[in-house]
Amino acid sequence: MRSPLHRYLFALADGGGTVPAELGVVRRLVARGHHVSALVDASMADEARVAGASVHVWSTRPGEDFRDWAIRNPLELAKSMSEHYLAGPARGHAADTLTAVDATRPDLVVATFFTLGAMIAAEARELPFDVLMPNVYIAPVPGRPPGGAGMTPMRGPVGVMRDRMAGSAATRLLDRHTVEPLNAVRAKHGLGPIEHVWQQIHHARRELVLTTAEFEFAGEYPPNVRFVGPILDDPGWAAMSTFVEPAGDGPLVLVAMSSTFQNHADCLQRIADALGTLPVRGLVTTGPAIPPELIEAPENVVVVASAPHVEAMRHASLVVTHGGHGTVMKALAAGLPLVVLHHGRDQADNAVRVTKRGAGVAVPRRAQADDIAAAVEKVLGREQYRQAAARLGEAIERDVTGTALFDELEHLEPVTTARRSP
Repeated sequence: MRSPLHRYLFALADGGGTVPAELGVVRRLVARGHHVSALVDASMADEARVAGASVHVWSTRPGEDFRDWAIRNPLELAKSMSEHYLAGPARGHAADTLTAVDATRPDLVVATFFTLGAMIAAEARELPFDVLMPNVYIAPVPGRPPGGAGMTPMRGPVGVMRDRMAGSAATRLLDRHTVEPLNAVRAKHGLGPIEHVWQQIHHARRELVLTTAEFEFAGEYPPNVRFVGPILDDPGWAAMSTFVEPAGDGPLVLVAMSSTFQNHADCLQRIADALGTLPVRGLVTTGPAIPPELIEAPENVVVVASAPHVEAMRHASLVVTHGGHGTVMKALAAGLPLVVLHHGRDQADNAVRVTKRGAGVAVPRRAQADDIAAAVEKVLGREQYRQAAARLGEAIERDVTGTALFDELEHLEPVTTARRSP
């Protein structure tokens, strides 16, 4: 029986590659007849309107000078992330969300990890809220390596100790600059304090992870966590472009790097140089962060600003990428193995899951062209990588065509126990 129609308020922030997945959820709910309002950064407003939402722009602007790619000190990175994305905007996000809640009367607030203030506002109005995670699960999990460093699972007492110590250290880094200002916002709205940032996340009715369980590592996940499958939508700037297959007979290698600037122009050039030494056809998509004219293309390589990746992957044999979750999911859904040159953020975690599942190889982002070429040759030359990617692709296809996402968002009953986890 079809669920009754609901009113949703989405509280989203521009996280680059997370935008297509989160707005993809909005688009699907609107298509199912629900009313969706969206609080978004100005950079997302047009795409949110195209998705069908009633759009409101945050009064608090995101930090324009957040250059995470340039920060090497973990202490400084945690401080900067808190100031720009977590604690810094929380007071303004809470105020804007309260205004939107009173105006739209939603049945459910859906927040992204970066809009902690929206979660606080929902609590203050005693409204249920869900948290969207358009990547692998971000919070620490007993029995699973902590996120951020690309750690492989390690069993036994030594592994338990390693994961516990690394997870505690990462939490302390994040808490140091985030918990106190968050608690000030909570107190302003009549709520008690939290001890760790993750507690704010765990107050959610659901934590909806937009990945497939077979990609994630096993662990003791909280009972409100749901693995509902990825959203494979291309970003608006790519979806509106045209795919033109490069001429020739060699296998097509698609190069898809970050949609936001990660100081990766030199990396793109080395990838193009590597493909120039191989009997392949290369299609390099630079995205909005890097002008295509910065890349000198060999004869067998085409460099363009954008192409619809979902369509291009139907013709490709391999994807070379920075390891962003959206690109990895789309490649695996197409049954394509990967060569990953991870740069930062969640990319090392995605890379280690690709390699542990046997669906590709990882090389350093500063690898020279001959090393990148060797990795491409290795993956193209061994059927086992394609087979592993295809197995993951089957799981992704099951989730994409299934109803798990709507089962959670449309049925607003209280949480009981977890359904499916890694």
